[in-house]
Amino acid sequence: MGSSLLIQGFRNPRSSDEGEPASSVIKARQLCKNFVSRKRWRKETVEAVRDVSFTCRSGEIYGLLGANGAGKTTTLRMLGTILRPTSGTASVAGFDIGSDAHRVRQRVGFLSTQTALYGRLTAREFVQYFGRLHDVSEEDLDRRVEEIFERLDMNEFRDRRCDKLSTGQKQKTSIARTLIHDPPVMIFDEPTAGLDVLAQRTILAFVRECRDRKKTVIFSTHVMSEAEKLCDRLGIIHSGRLVAEGTIGELRQKYAMDDLEDLFVHLVSQNGKEAA
Repeated sequence: MGSSLLIQGFRNPRSSDEGEPASSVIKARQLCKNFVSRKRWRKETVEAVRDVSFTCRSGEIYGLLGANGAGKTTTLRMLGTILRPTSGTASVAGFDIGSDAHRVRQRVGFLSTQTALYGRLTAREFVQYFGRLHDVSEEDLDRRVEEIFERLDMNEFRDRRCDKLSTGQKQKTSIARTLIHDPPVMIFDEPTAGLDVLAQRTILAFVRECRDRKKTVIFSTHVMSEAEKLCDRLGIIHSGRLVAEGTIGELRQKYAMDDLEDLFVHLVSQNGKEAA
């Protein structure tokens, strides 16, 4: 992939809109999301996210650490305007996720292993398609595609259909799709889940590069080693609630535990007892 990924040198002409702050930040305030499930003859409300509040600053990686089903994906989908909160609010790059959802989407790159590729499009066509969705001009789009494909070493398969790509090639294509409009905010929803070691390293290097370029990064994971290697600050989420927050050093000092896994299990168990 080269020594660094290409996530600089291009500015979306729409990113100079009045109202965007110099330092892109994610601010979540008491976010809640309920889902209604049907069980035979009755409805049941499931609280997927409850009163989640945190801030993610420019140039840092904020990690959401939690087990599967803890509420990480639901939280990130609300921030990315895929889901509408039941209550609470959040701003992304200075814009409200409810009233300014379109502007939020222009400024967010969302990457996960759940992002499907259009199998009948080539890698280049797929990335171009998303560039047009983000209103990138044709002139900038052609230049941007060339730069990204060169840096990510994608030219070998640029004209190959997405359904014929290897797992690593698909991940590079997803990264290129995420980068095409040069978003100031990056959201990663368990992006390494199910990937082999090489593909995982590609993704983690990309996440670090985003931080180095002063982008605002939020990264969800249930893997302790990823959290320790990547995250500047952690929010530990369990049963839809943020049960602890801070740097890894702060959390270790506060709970007098050096091992992050032990600390995580302690907090989850403690929160479960309190809820019961």
